[in-house]
Amino acid sequence: MIIDGKKVAFSILEELKEKVKKLDKKPGLAVILANDDPSSKVYVSSKEKYSLDLGYKSCVYRFDKTITQGKLIQLIHELNENPDINGILVQLPLFSHLNEDEILELIHPKKDVDGFHPVNIGKLYAGLEPYAVCCTPKGIIKLLKAYNIKIEGKKALVIGRSNIVGKPVASLLLNENATVTIAHSKTKNLKEYTKKADIIVSATGHPKLITADMVKKGAVVIDVGIVRQDNGRLVGDIDFEKVKDIASYITPVPGGVGPMTIACLMENTYELFLLQNKR
Repeated sequence: MIIDGKKVAFSILEELKEKVKKLDKKPGLAVILANDDPSSKVYVSSKEKYSLDLGYKSCVYRFDKTITQGKLIQLIHELNENPDINGILVQLPLFSHLNEDEILELIHPKKDVDGFHPVNIGKLYAGLEPYAVCCTPKGIIKLLKAYNIKIEGKKALVIGRSNIVGKPVASLLLNENATVTIAHSKTKNLKEYTKKADIIVSATGHPKLITADMVKKGAVVIDVGIVRQDNGRLVGDIDFEKVKDIASYITPVPGGVGPMTIACLMENTYELFLLQNKR
């Protein structure tokens, strides 16, 4: 079965829209764009559109290469103190002269809508409830649950160890009582691990890394990778056309995990609004 991320994301957004209509004050999301990457510009515009569609207060700050670390730090402090802003998102990567780690750590943990702050990551790894969970990993778990896919007791393989997807999704799967293995660029004989996995989450950005002979019959395959080929076509880590006949469930690219990331970002903004307003 092909997992329809668009459908699940749409249901989350529609439910949020109804909840927001009942609020006397609206959630506020601030997005900071300090890079000249075309993809980042598209992502930020998309986030702005979804925010406005839901009735959120949307603030987008776009900067060119003249932006300094000091000015960005000042902006973060101002947003932290602004009661109308409930979520702060810094679109990565930043211009090379800016210190990403310093900027991300300055965001108040209760306004860290991306869930990247060390406090939120620490809570997640400790099995506690973060103020916000990283959007893509959160979306992956929601997809599995939406399709009633059992996680507890299953062998889960996460391919990729990034702080944005790999490590947090491994923690979430562990918190759901899966037996989790993390593979990465230095893992030898990857097939040895993939063939044993009941659930595979691949987030490497290497097109068609996972082929049909690497997946056991009936496995659940979640593809987080996304690469635009020379012909303009988007592909993921999984050789979709061949693996879909072996897997019991599989996410397509596009239309799988991607829409869930945006939906969970909007949900995180709403939940942080409730937290900050003690509702």
